[in-house]
Amino acid sequence: MDTLYKEAAKAIKDSKYCVAFTGAGISVESGIPTFRGPTGLWSKYDPKILDIDFFINNPKESWHYIKEIFYDYMGDTKPNDAHKFLAKLEDMGQLKGIVTQNIDNLHQEAGSKNVVEFHGTASKMLCMGCGVKYDSKDISLNNIPPYCKKCGGLLKPDFVFFGEPIPPKAQHKAIELCTNADVLIIIGTTGEIMPASQLPYMAKKAKIIEINIEKSNYTETITDIFLQDKATVACNKIYSFL
Repeated sequence: MDTLYKEAAKAIKDSKYCVAFTGAGISVESGIPTFRGPTGLWSKYDPKILDIDFFINNPKESWHYIKEIFYDYMGDTKPNDAHKFLAKLEDMGQLKGIVTQNIDNLHQEAGSKNVVEFHGTASKMLCMGCGVKYDSKDISLNNIPPYCKKCGGLLKPDFVFFGEPIPPKAQHKAIELCTNADVLIIIGTTGEIMPASQLPYMAKKAKIIEINIEKSNYTETITDIFLQDKATVACNKIYSFL
């Protein structure tokens, strides 16, 4: 097994444009559950709470669960060694950027600077009336739903709900990173969520290093080096060979 980790480390060291693509699996060890699967959030909550039309028509009900999931439960989570590994790679000049499907802000908390949040972030709130954005920590959720201090409009977390498009700026930057990559590190994603799942396939000239506990849609199709382990364990092993 160490042979694969050495091979992965060498590929990263020799790369000119290494990019990471991360999903929910990288944050599991920080205490954040995935959405899908037998123990995922959608086994406990109805996904309609994040449907944009349901949210607009039922903001109090949606916000009850949004507060519980994304602010009460996930609010105190910390970056783990996998997040820190990618931040170290960037500091070393070995990583050009991260495209993440996650909304937990843990890459930035770990120290990563060039992070494309493909689905937005829970760390900001957006006014649906005037478009102003707030830091989530500055908005009280004692009374829900929260409203804009400037125009009184309904606030929503600044991440993509079902029925909303991917922010064009994030989509453009994600495509740019992936198409230019000569090494792509996939961590903690099954490759099932469209359109994000298509991004690794755009890295046509890249060597694909995949870190996942189970095989994904990428494993038998585009992956060159499959490291079947927890994200923290695999990242620490790679780092030991850099």
